[in-house]
Formats: sequence, C-alpha cells, structure tokens
Amino acid sequence: MVSTGVLHVPTAPWYHYVGDLAAWIAAFIGARWVYRHRRTSVDGLARQTEPGYFVSLAVGGALGAWLLGSLNTLRDARPVVSHSIAGALAGAIIAVELWKWARGVRGSTGGPFVIPLALGIIVGRWGCLFAGLGDQTYGVPTGLPWGVDLGDGVSRHPVEIYESLAMAAFLAVYWRALVRRRRWAVEHGFHAFVLAYAVQRFAWEFLKPYPTLIGPFNVFHFVMIGLSAYALLWIARGRAAPLPARS
Repeated sequence: MVSTGVLHVPTAPWYHYVGDLAAWIAAFIGARWVYRHRRTSVDGLARQTEPGYFVSLAVGGALGAWLLGSLNTLRDARPVVSHSIAGALAGAIIAVELWKWARGVRGSTGGPFVIPLALGIIVGRWGCLFAGLGDQTYGVPTGLPWGVDLGDGVSRHPVEIYESLAMAAFLAVYWRALVRRRRWAVEHGFHAFVLAYAVQRFAWEFLKPYPTLIGPFNVFHFVMIGLSAYALLWIARGRAAPLPARS
C-alpha cells in the first residue's frame, strides 16, 4: 500500500540503541520512585530473596529474550538472530519461579518491578519505531489515516506506538489503584501487569508480518497465552486471601 498523506518517520538502525538507553533510564527512574515511596514492597522483596534470585532473573531474562526472539525471526524470509522484551519477560518469570520453588518461597515478589518494567516498555517501543524496517518490529500495511511510512513508501500500522500507549494506559490505572491501595494493585500488581501486557501484545501480533506457526498465530501469540495463564492462575489463587494490614 503506497503511502499517501501519512506520517513519514525518520529512521536509522542506531535509534534502536538510543531507545534502549532511554528505556533503561526510564526504568531506573521508576525503580528509584518505588524504592523511595513503596518501601513496604521493597523490604518484602529483600526478606524473601537473596543474590541468587537476581542472578536467576537476569540469566532467565537474557536467555528468554534471545531464544524466543530468534525463534521468531529465524523463521522469517530474512532470518536474523534477535532479542525480544516478551521473551525476556517470559524467561525471567520461568527462572524466578523455579528459584522460588527450589527455596520454598510462596509469595509474589514481582510488585516492585511493575513501574520500572512498564516505563521501560513505554519508552523503549519508540526506539523500535524509529529504528525502522531493520528492527523487524514494524506493522503490516494499513489504509488508516494514522499509518506511518518507515522509509519504503508503505503505510503501516504503528504497532510500536499502540503498545506504548496501551502500557501507558495500564500504568495510569495501576498507579491510581496503588496509591488508593486497591487490593488487586497491592497483592497482584505484577500479575495484573503481566496480564495487561500479554492481552495487548496478543492483539498487536496480528498486525505484524511475523511467520505463523498454527493458523494465524505466531510464536508470540503462544507466549502471550502462556503469560496470561500464569497471571490468571496467580490472581485466582490469591482471591480468597485476606489483604495484608498497613505497615
């Protein structure tokens, strides 16, 4: 679909690294806010964990990012090795849950990570957009008036913007609920984050030209189904538990 009257986005591969850096800075700022204003959750994480927890998180995240990212893009017509935030999230969750199981940790430990992760995704996706076609995260052609031209003269769905805005909406709702100490935000904020991320990402995957596995579903559709199941099981498990008293 030839681009007519759409937004022409200036792109360059190195913008991806600028986006990564900006995402890390945003996540760091979010982590500082959590450390200063949500000490109860931070102290709870410290009591339940040890250095091995964070090693497992980092290793699982790195392996998941590159394994799942490459599993997707190596099946493309232009096979390349790549990494993915969705894969990093799934890998980190698996590694952490295995670590917790081995050490008998039964509670949720993800609460302090919600705001940093959400901010990182919100900011980082713009780096993917400006990286252009080489990033392989672009959308399929569209005739909608907000389509973007990434340099090939084709009007495409700005899926990176869709994801950024979806997670910004989640963060706004979560922040408000956290300040008001809503039960779902206090007890299951991380699981709500995972569920929100998985649902919106599942939808946007239909707007990407990734190779499919079964029917219209690609690798990340199935990863998102797994993340949704994980989040829903945790939420269902904790519904009957009493809300912890204020500290």
